[in-house]
Amino acid sequence: MFCHVKTSAAQLEYQAFVTLATNDSYARGAMVLGKSLRNHNTSRKLVALIGPQVSEPCQSVLKRIYDEVRMVDVLDSGDTAHLAMMKRPDLGVTFTKLHCWTLTHYSKCVFMDADTLVLSNIDELFDREELSAAPDPGWPDCFNSGVFVFCPSMETYGKLLQYCTEHGSFDGGDQGVLNGFFSNWATADISKHLPFIYNLSSIAIYTYLPAFKYGGNAKVVHFLGKTKPWSYTFDPKAKRITGSTHEATAHPTFLLDWWSLFSSAVVPMLQEQYGDQPFHSGCVEVMETHSQSNNSLQPQLSSEERKEKWEQGQADYMGMDSFDNIKRKLDTFLK
Repeated sequence: MFCHVKTSAAQLEYQAFVTLATNDSYARGAMVLGKSLRNHNTSRKLVALIGPQVSEPCQSVLKRIYDEVRMVDVLDSGDTAHLAMMKRPDLGVTFTKLHCWTLTHYSKCVFMDADTLVLSNIDELFDREELSAAPDPGWPDCFNSGVFVFCPSMETYGKLLQYCTEHGSFDGGDQGVLNGFFSNWATADISKHLPFIYNLSSIAIYTYLPAFKYGGNAKVVHFLGKTKPWSYTFDPKAKRITGSTHEATAHPTFLLDWWSLFSSAVVPMLQEQYGDQPFHSGCVEVMETHSQSNNSLQPQLSSEERKEKWEQGQADYMGMDSFDNIKRKLDTFLK
């Protein structure tokens, strides 16, 4: 589990940041992550592992941002009992993360979940050894598997799969497997404990007051929890985020950073790929423009025809019958 540190300029291309997207939602997160790494001038390669559910338009955008986009099989823990206990059935496919050890054309990598955002250059992480990671905010004796340094190896990959078969995962997800496999992380070598500025939870309430000030130096923010940045709606003009309210965000500034980057750098690329096909960007401005363009292209239906379409379950959700249009009519009626 030891890998040689390669730091010469000629050898930098054998080191890479790696992420994983198993569907289009996480692909959007991966796009923002890749853009944030590029914006902060990383000298390393960028690799995205994707599942077969990622659509062609999203694959095309990822290929513009990442040096390598590789399709992998989706591994599922099948551990419904533990995942149900955590109320996170979606975590099963995170076992797919284990594929990152098969990237043996790289000597050392830093894995980053697709729901992370880079706030400054973090290339210094490649000076760390496998398995370096930050403590989990909910259980400090375990590392959080959202950001970690590793060395690709088919031998390690085989041992991880064997460990899964024999022991499973204590939490039903990849974090349980990795902590079980690298079980001496908490006690063996403190140099493998990354400062929490490399994996700052966006929802954790840090009760130690100076931690908030220290958090201002954060280098990576991790949008932990079930509600992800792409679950919200963003108004680029007003710089306002609306949507999911059942889960508090302790650092709304980071959420705004994510949406600002997504709306300015990623949405134009997605629009280019989708063309005239409807897609939900989450940006109010884009949705309204798309709705207007759809309306101008389509013949106007009579009230009777629209009623018939509704009854057939064929409402024009992207145009006349969009939520915004219905809300606007209701507001007018109620006035």
